[in-house]
Amino acid sequence: MTKPEVHVRSVRRRRSDPVTVPTPRPPNVRNWLIYAGLTALIAGLMLDGSLHHKHQHLPLPRMAYAVEVRSALAEVGDSLQVVVSWDLTLSEASGRPDSVLIRVTPNKNGKPVVATQMPSLMSDTLYLVSPARGQTLNGLSCVTAEHDGVRVDETCTPWQYVRPSAATAATVSRIVIRPGGLQVDPDIDGRCAQWQRSHPGNSVWLRVNETAVPECTGPNRKPVVAQFCAFAVLPDGRRVKTATSSNSPYCEELFVEWSRELYS
Repeated sequence: MTKPEVHVRSVRRRRSDPVTVPTPRPPNVRNWLIYAGLTALIAGLMLDGSLHHKHQHLPLPRMAYAVEVRSALAEVGDSLQVVVSWDLTLSEASGRPDSVLIRVTPNKNGKPVVATQMPSLMSDTLYLVSPARGQTLNGLSCVTAEHDGVRVDETCTPWQYVRPSAATAATVSRIVIRPGGLQVDPDIDGRCAQWQRSHPGNSVWLRVNETAVPECTGPNRKPVVAQFCAFAVLPDGRRVKTATSSNSPYCEELFVEWSRELYS
């Protein structure tokens, strides 16, 4: 029996080069210095911020006094109602006033109306004689904190009240002016007049007789100008708008309200 031939393949081994371990790079001193500098800078900024944001325990003023004095005016019968409001500055507990003195003076040399209020209340109501039709009443509202009978730092705010005249004409029975009167603020330093000169043709009103541009808003947060509308009653009883009050959305609104009074 013949044995099978055995074929042996030769395997050639590939000689491999020895593995060379990479030499570690020497430390970069420049990079380490940059990292250390940035770390120190961030730590310094954090420390500085924490110091600046610490509460400063500053001592409060020894005594409180009145600020932000405002007046709101309204015609009530034959009187002019003046609601004066104010704020008090912060102080130590012992510096709260014993009372608050309110003084409202009509015109420059008019007789003042004076009232005293508890320090816990921040408003009071006083009454003046209403101006005649066609007249404007100027005034000053002042508030003073009283400590043991001593008055401290009086704060005053001026105001104006305009009551239009009701003129008559031969062809109508009567003329009605609406609204009957309005509080306006003094034009401090002529800011509103300057704004109107700089913006010819532009309206000062954001909402008529309620809100005006900042330059035409006074210390009581009231406009320094007012708009009135004139309506007429004809001999036959009809109610009409005058030429000066036509083509005005504000006067149209008041005219509708006035006309509805016939049926109220």
